[in-house]
Amino acid sequence: MRSRADSSMAERKRQLVADELRDAALMLLATRGFDVVTVDDIVAAAGMSRRTFFRYFASKEDVVVRFLADMGADIVAELAARPRTEPPSVALRHAVWVPLAACTDHPDHAERARVVVRLILDTPALQARWLERQIQWRAGLAAELAARRSLDPDTDPYPRMAAGMALLAFDTVLQQWQAGDDEQHLAELTDRAFAVVAPALDAPTASHGAG
Repeated sequence: MRSRADSSMAERKRQLVADELRDAALMLLATRGFDVVTVDDIVAAAGMSRRTFFRYFASKEDVVVRFLADMGADIVAELAARPRTEPPSVALRHAVWVPLAACTDHPDHAERARVVVRLILDTPALQARWLERQIQWRAGLAAELAARRSLDPDTDPYPRMAAGMALLAFDTVLQQWQAGDDEQHLAELTDRAFAVVAPALDAPTASHGAG
C-alpha cells in the first residue's frame, strides 16, 4: 500500500509533467499560430512522447482550455479569500489581479504570457472557449458576491451584473496589454479599468439599502 508521502510525490511529478507540456504547447501555439502547431510539435519541444501528452490533455485546444480554467479558479478563490469588509470594487480588483500578477512575475515571462493572451483573443476557436469559460467564471464570482451581501443570485440582479462588470474590466486590460508593458503599467491599466466600474460595483443594493 502506497504511503501518503508517495502519493503526494507522484502527484507533484504528474503536475510537473503537465506544466512542462502546457508551457511548451502555449509558447509554440503563440509563436507559430494555433492552426500550424501539431501535437507532434508540442511533444518534440517538451521532449516527451505523444502517449504522455494524451495522458494529460485531449488535444492542443484542451491545453488552452485547462489554462483558462486555472485562471478562472484563481480569480474566484481570491475573491472568496478577500475580507468581507472590503468594497466590492477593491475585492474584485484584487481577484482579477492574481492571474495578471502570475503573468508578470518575471520580465520574460510577462511577454510570453502576453503573446499567449493575444493568441487566445485573436484565434476564433480559442476566443469562443474564452467566452465559454467567462460564463463559468461569472457564475462563480456572482455566487461569492451574493454571499458577501446576503443576496439571492437568482432574483437579485447585482451579483451577476457586478461579476460581469469585473470581467469586462479584466478583458479590457488584456485587450490593452501592449508589448513591453511591465507589471507597473499593467497594474495602472487595471486600476483605471476598475475606476470606471467602481461606482456601480460599490453602489448599495436595494436589500442592502433598505436595512
